[in-house]
Amino acid sequence: MFNKKIGIDLGTANTLVFVSKKGIVLNEPTVVAVTLDDNRILAVGNEAKQMIGRTPDSIVASRPMKDGVIADYKMVQAMLRYFINKAGGRIRLFRPEVMVSVPAGITSTERRAVVDAIIHAGAKSAYIVKEPVLAAIGAGIPINTASGNMIIDIGGGTSEVAVISLGGIVSCASARVGGNKIDQAVGEYIRKKHNLAVGDKTAEDIKIALGSALPVVEDQEDSMDIRGRDLITGLPKTIHITSNEITEAIYDQLREIIQTVKKVLQETPPELAADVIDKGMVLSGGGALLRNLDQLISKAIGVPCYVADEPLLCVAKGTGITLDNLELYKRAVLSKR
Repeated sequence: MFNKKIGIDLGTANTLVFVSKKGIVLNEPTVVAVTLDDNRILAVGNEAKQMIGRTPDSIVASRPMKDGVIADYKMVQAMLRYFINKAGGRIRLFRPEVMVSVPAGITSTERRAVVDAIIHAGAKSAYIVKEPVLAAIGAGIPINTASGNMIIDIGGGTSEVAVISLGGIVSCASARVGGNKIDQAVGEYIRKKHNLAVGDKTAEDIKIALGSALPVVEDQEDSMDIRGRDLITGLPKTIHITSNEITEAIYDQLREIIQTVKKVLQETPPELAADVIDKGMVLSGGGALLRNLDQLISKAIGVPCYVADEPLLCVAKGTGITLDNLELYKRAVLSKR
């Protein structure tokens, strides 16, 4: 009764925290700011993200997760402690049980590093579950049935594609392409085509405002003015950009995600592939919010594709449902300590 259960969607771009009986209590960027001279952690989450690109030489604000796995162990541990304390309150009689999502292709060493980081951050026990499984549970897919269900989870650092049946992953593949790579592609396109340098934050804003996976008719195009630094003169400059230009900029990244979906379908047993054709594929993760992405995937694969309700929250919701029904989903839990 006093045991607190916390689910964490530890993403490359954002971290979401789910608390049993409360729902999602935190949604903050996966960013940590540290001082270089004494390695002290200054800020985590929203506060640290505001420092990106604005820090003096003595402070560095960076993302401690790369492609869905831990790149800086000490920073991740500090960040997890911050999120667990913020979600559970500083005065705690009992240490919480914590469940964290990990990429499907994670190695045993990377898995151990996550478990150790959770325990050292103040958890009583740590559960690890693969991200596509949690995304499927959060999207309302009945994963324990003897039927094939396909989930495409597009996060900040990776895109995970998996076919799930009887509570486990039958075939899966992961592409190191996600929201961050798409942002970079937008920034690179503007640099090459318009000789304008824009920051990561601006590139992300452009993607959200204008991004579309399919080209739109010219008279229905959205457009906006962008300010940045002219690469030739070095002076501030404003350019006008349209949504079809952004579609062209992100073409290669989207093609890589489609190739990953094809690869998984090619490795799927025929009976389960038939189930996927009947039910369609489910899109989750922040990347699923890109306009017309479901239509592009349906067109390329020839199988219906649907965006889950609240795609950004699927994995976090999945951790909550799994924690509350551990016995039901015990086959999905990879490691417990």
